[in-house]
Amino acid sequence: MNFKNILSLVLTIGIVGAFAQVDRSKLPEAATPRPINIGEYESFELKNGLKVFIIENHKLPRVSYNLLVDREPLLEEDKVGYLGMVGQMMMRGTETRTKEQLDEEIDFIGASVFAGSTNVFASGLSKYQEKILELMTDVAFNPTFPEEELEKIRKQTLSGLASAKEDPGAIAGNLNQALVFGKNHPYGEIQTEETTNNITVEDLKAYHSTYFKPNISYLAIVGDVDPKQMKKMVKTYFGSWEEGEVPMPSYETPQAPEKTKVGIVNRSASVQSVINITYPVVLPVGSEDAIKVRVMNQILGGSFSGKLNMNLREDKGYTYGSRSSLSSDELVSRFNANADVRNEVTDSAVVQMIYEMEQMRNGEITEEELELAKNSISGSFSQSLERPQTVANFALNTAIYNLPEDYYNTYLQKVQAVTIEDVKAIAQKYLSTEKAHINIVGKASEVAEKLKQFGELTYYDTYGNEVDPSLSKLPEGLTAETVLKNYIEAIGGREKVEAVNSVKMKMEASIMGQSLNMESTRMAPNKMLMEVKMGGNVMQKQVFDGEKGASSGMQGSKKIEGNEALDMAISSSIVEETVYLDKNVDVKLTSVENIDGNDAYGLEVTMPSGKKSIRYYDTETGFLVRTTNTIEAPQGAMTLSTDYSDYKEYGGILFPTGIKQPMNAQMKMDIKVTEILVNEEIDESIFNVE
Repeated sequence: MNFKNILSLVLTIGIVGAFAQVDRSKLPEAATPRPINIGEYESFELKNGLKVFIIENHKLPRVSYNLLVDREPLLEEDKVGYLGMVGQMMMRGTETRTKEQLDEEIDFIGASVFAGSTNVFASGLSKYQEKILELMTDVAFNPTFPEEELEKIRKQTLSGLASAKEDPGAIAGNLNQALVFGKNHPYGEIQTEETTNNITVEDLKAYHSTYFKPNISYLAIVGDVDPKQMKKMVKTYFGSWEEGEVPMPSYETPQAPEKTKVGIVNRSASVQSVINITYPVVLPVGSEDAIKVRVMNQILGGSFSGKLNMNLREDKGYTYGSRSSLSSDELVSRFNANADVRNEVTDSAVVQMIYEMEQMRNGEITEEELELAKNSISGSFSQSLERPQTVANFALNTAIYNLPEDYYNTYLQKVQAVTIEDVKAIAQKYLSTEKAHINIVGKASEVAEKLKQFGELTYYDTYGNEVDPSLSKLPEGLTAETVLKNYIEAIGGREKVEAVNSVKMKMEASIMGQSLNMESTRMAPNKMLMEVKMGGNVMQKQVFDGEKGASSGMQGSKKIEGNEALDMAISSSIVEETVYLDKNVDVKLTSVENIDGNDAYGLEVTMPSGKKSIRYYDTETGFLVRTTNTIEAPQGAMTLSTDYSDYKEYGGILFPTGIKQPMNAQMKMDIKVTEILVNEEIDESIFNVE
């Protein structure tokens, strides 16, 4: 069947009439809606069940293809993460092309090809439309899933998971998924190192052969094309694609808790709490309430001007931003309100977030807030019409979700028709402060007690597993001094440490394919030189002569004086722990935490400048395994951790030779110590500060 659909939308535009006098206390009335033409599409279906949509747009000589596989969400069970690898592996080689050949052919014509577990997308100049389609279908139908490429992706994934364990946002995401949906639901599964290591090439091949079927797929073609010619090409490249039966799993709908509960993941180094108020919601795509829900959420926290942000940021100054979300989903969705706030105002922020949700339920909404929300939604919708892909998305959504033919034609009319009473009714239906999960990632010792007022408090680990906080209690009688002395003893003992006059260390790492070489030279009691080189050129340098210092690099040079110099006088020593003991540096034993599967004692160190860090020492070996520092970033305080491992003996002292240094909150750089020279003769002039 071949037919054309002309989509006609009604765009409601608010205008201010030309009056002699304007009453600015009243919002302008909306003008009479007028229809606008946003485009047309041609649709047909192949014998194998593939549904095709062609959207002509001749403004630019470009074409895009989007193949969408409409399968049901899947449980990955003990191999969580394999679905995320399917698309990456499809791009790593086909039956006729290696990864290198595929990349070269795509680049040669200036095209783009991407793949995921449920789609393959390609775009480029329309003069190469058939070549692009041939490349795309080769990726879609003939991937080989090379074993060696899986290992590369696995390594990258494991590195990302290691970094995510230190990212409060990622931890909060895990906790939200686990508690809102449950780990036996596709939306609640959490990828771990174990599940990642379980993934095999056979898993990826089995998925591809089972679910990449034309009878559950859609193809949207957008751009400078001839429909008749394109239809022939589609039949040529997709006509032989064999249909097949596809599993259609079903799942129990997650339920909100019977009463509000508080979940917390303890991070002793955190100076901020990540707050999420969240629970599951049933809101199918295109449902009667969907548009009203969008307006309601826009007012509450869908933008900078939302009630949450105006309260927590603009009025109270608790956070850089607070938002909420509630989108449609055919299976199950969730409401979420979030904010990152200082530890000391965590409970106060939760109070205000609940207050704003209750205000919505009570209908405390102004006409100005309502109009601002509707105009924002209408504006975003109207802007989307400028993109050719929008018509394709509308066509796909209408087909996939069985929407009314006029759903998008009347979308703006429905937005503009929403009233305050509608918003109040929707808020009462979908906003709940009495049956929610209040999830916190932060420093439990500072925030937990005050959170008990909101509901029963339960502790979780970084993967959303319940833990017993009593197991993390410090042994009775243990002191910070004991932990420090145990560390010194573990690396060789006080006598050997004090016999060290100098340490010269060479290290290497790579960043974005570039090799870095680092050299650190220290001389007792506290002289230090550190250089970072790339290609033989010094990229960064830091020097301290025992009293003052200087640093230079790509961001310029600066002197290190005052409190910063006092801090460096300690950090430049060969073994900092000896200074902590001898100079009465403020060190407090604060916690026992799990660091990569092993317990470690956390010591909070306060330097002369007032800057604080936490140093973690393994409870069994005594070794330093992590240091955590908090820095100020544009988006607020950021906690960064450096990990130490693989201790080896040099000159009678054990040094860590494996270091994971943070580059940002999501990425760490692996540093390998290649050489350590102890008590070598050092020219003291290298420590001179100019």
